[in-house]
Amino acid sequence: MTYGDVLVAQELVKSYGGVRALDGAGIRLRGGEVHALVGENGAGKSTLVRILSGTLTADEGAVRLAGDTQIAVVSQELSLFPDLTVRENLFPHRPPRRFGLLDHGAMDRAARPVLADLGLDVEPGTLLGELPLADQQLTEIARALLRRPGLLVLDEPTSALPAAAVDRLERVLRTLTGRGIAVLYVTHFLEEVMRFAQRVTVLRDGRVALAGVPRAELDVPELVTAMLGGRPEPPARRTRRAVDTSPPPVVLSEVSVPGRLTDVTFTVRAGEVVGVAGLQGAGHLGALEVVCGRTTISAGRVDIGGRGQPRSLRDAVRAGVAFVPSDRKRYGLMTGRTVWENATAVSWLALGRGGVMPSRAELVVRTAELTERLRLRGGPHDIVGRLSGGNQQKVVFAKWLATDPRIVVLDDPTRGVDVGVRAEMHRIVGELAAGGAAVLVASTDLAELTEVCDRVLVFVRGRITAEVHGERMTEHELAVAIQRGVPRVE
Repeated sequence: MTYGDVLVAQELVKSYGGVRALDGAGIRLRGGEVHALVGENGAGKSTLVRILSGTLTADEGAVRLAGDTQIAVVSQELSLFPDLTVRENLFPHRPPRRFGLLDHGAMDRAARPVLADLGLDVEPGTLLGELPLADQQLTEIARALLRRPGLLVLDEPTSALPAAAVDRLERVLRTLTGRGIAVLYVTHFLEEVMRFAQRVTVLRDGRVALAGVPRAELDVPELVTAMLGGRPEPPARRTRRAVDTSPPPVVLSEVSVPGRLTDVTFTVRAGEVVGVAGLQGAGHLGALEVVCGRTTISAGRVDIGGRGQPRSLRDAVRAGVAFVPSDRKRYGLMTGRTVWENATAVSWLALGRGGVMPSRAELVVRTAELTERLRLRGGPHDIVGRLSGGNQQKVVFAKWLATDPRIVVLDDPTRGVDVGVRAEMHRIVGELAAGGAAVLVASTDLAELTEVCDRVLVFVRGRITAEVHGERMTEHELAVAIQRGVPRVE
């Protein structure tokens, strides 16, 4: 059966200050179809969804709904209450009442058909927190469906779901579209786009790169090209750095962590920069946590700095590990303290092996040497919170470099910094490797990985599925490998 348009949005413009999040974007959604919306981080997807759902007003453009169509949005972050029952979560506003009391019978009669449609075999009186995450996600969808929407927006619905739950979601989507509901499916997983969607819209830099193209006319490389645009690829990769042939300081062998990693094996040698990449929840960040002693493995072998598996971050520091986190304000800095206090904070951990802490004057001198090396605009006695974001990130680097690490773990090291600071950070990474450090780096910026790494390990659903290096290591190649989960290339 063919259904008509449920929503048409045209020439949408939305600016934040001098930045245009949307620049003439639009989309046409038809009943009975799954329409995928994809694009890189910052492409404008979230802004578009907020405008379509009415939580944000566009500066220009128009959104037209068919008749009295209701829109329901299921966000990536669950908005449920684990201490309440499924029934209470399904009717958070204006639940049915009888004689002034909640009418559980009426609630259950309304809920059971919807739960059945979703394949959710659960009693409405069950506490939500007792359900697995996949069933909680379906409960969120059930709550949206009880509003009888003509348009259902699913924003990254499978980012935390196992494969079996994704299979169940596919069946749910067939049921919904069979009833004429339009589904806007926002995702980073292009494999799901190819599997679920009938049409695809791609946003790039706030503009539409592909507008409602039938999914059958596309493949994953074409989608990646549409998302990335005609960016020039970096110059041909240089020959791999000469690395130390002694036993590698980072060894993971058949490592598993329940729900995160499965049979992961890799090494990082002294003088080598190895990247890890993947979509959210792919497992690459879990590998970093294993190296830093922040996650306990259930199987396999880990050897960091010749000392086995670190039992904690403190233990990892004593094994020569430096960890530069992505969230510098939450995990990396004491913003109310001085540069020298921040830059020497980790040294206390490193000296826990019996070393003697230098005097305050010596620490200030050491900090001054580090800030000069890092070209930091600020002195040892400046308050960190008053520095620019880029200089704050340099302070994070400084406090770990002060430990003279043998292993450096970087999680999105240049997030939120300008181009100049980014280039300086990359220079520092190169210097660390040239000095004999083993460097392991994760980044949401694929271009960054191609610029600083000798090779990149691609993770898909907790496993390493590809190793990309040499002439093949381009942003486009990495993106395709991440989406496809291609076999490992040695």
